[in-house]
Amino acid sequence: MNSIDGAFSLHEKALGVRSQRMEILSRNIANADTPNFKAQDIDFKQVLRDTQDTAMRTTDAVHIPFGDIASGSGLKYRTPFNVAFDGNTVELPVEQAKFGQYAAEYQTTLSILESRISGIRKALRGD
Repeated sequence: MNSIDGAFSLHEKALGVRSQRMEILSRNIANADTPNFKAQDIDFKQVLRDTQDTAMRTTDAVHIPFGDIASGSGLKYRTPFNVAFDGNTVELPVEQAKFGQYAAEYQTTLSILESRISGIRKALRGD
């Protein structure tokens, strides 16, 4: 089972971070009219890089933390192009465009996982 765990572990973490990223963007969009709300995002590449670095220092895959999101250091404030008079940094068109981009990336990760699962199924069936 370790080889199966290894085949999915990186994608599992990627899906988790992508899911959290979409939740943060949803929160940004929902608070577009909230005074002094600051738009946030996750530096996905940095979180994944830190997760991979952690994986190299551990002795067991179970010891790998969920990445920097759990500690909060992967969460960053977005620098807006234009700040609203009420201090809100959410720019709705930017957030919506990013949400669409991240949804496509999430779907791509799901497709990769589906492909791997299909390959393992075929191997187990002897096709």
